[in-house]
Amino acid sequence: MKSTKDVFSFFFSLAKKSRKTKIFFVLSFLPVFIAFVVKFSQIFQLSRDIEGIYIFNNMIIAFYLQFLILILALFYGSSVTSEELEGKTLTYLTTRPVSKSAIIVGKYLAYTVLIIFIVTLGVVFSFLVLNLNDLLDVSLYKILFRDVAVLALGLMCYTAFFTFVGTILKRSIMFGLIFSFGWENVIQYFPGSTQKFTIVHYLKSLLPSVSRGRFSFLLFRLEPSSTGTSVFMLFLIAAVFIVLACVLFTYKEYILKD
Repeated sequence: MKSTKDVFSFFFSLAKKSRKTKIFFVLSFLPVFIAFVVKFSQIFQLSRDIEGIYIFNNMIIAFYLQFLILILALFYGSSVTSEELEGKTLTYLTTRPVSKSAIIVGKYLAYTVLIIFIVTLGVVFSFLVLNLNDLLDVSLYKILFRDVAVLALGLMCYTAFFTFVGTILKRSIMFGLIFSFGWENVIQYFPGSTQKFTIVHYLKSLLPSVSRGRFSFLLFRLEPSSTGTSVFMLFLIAAVFIVLACVLFTYKEYILKD
């Protein structure tokens, strides 16, 4: 535990200052900019035909759930091992009095906590802007908490999967892009039990159904699992892939090219 904590502290401090983090931080605030545009258009038109919470819920599904958390998890998860190989620092890292499992778990936790923080900031600011006139409505904060929790579970699960992928494949980014925007974004719309072979199925099962109208296609053909089953499966998937990544990283011999 002490080794894992030390690895977590070191890489969290390193990652939050990196150029990559700054770029993704700006990207995560794109919905905030859109929220400002929508809010200003509503003010000047003196119209509130579409409620802020409706736009907020669909923004969560369309941008964060379908795009941003996949990108963040892919680039941070796969880099747990790949950045050590590309930077030729793996030898120095593994010769430290720290177990290889502690390296994987510590870096995974550091990157997961960091990207959850990045996403949460963007979500909260989007929520505040879009619901500026209804901030005293306590029920809206329950929706905010639920959406943040779902996105955090998604980041936890996807980052674990891509951490495993990064330990086994050299071109993990290419595979990750195919998986994210191929498998996850196509199979989820298959009818029957097939859609349960995607992570996003269990994430969407934790969200309420979208009312008819704009964006309702995002939950098209969703046959949701129960809340308990969804949460259990997400934690199980994350745990399985982190364990597999630890085992693989411990016993696999990596060859560093000159």
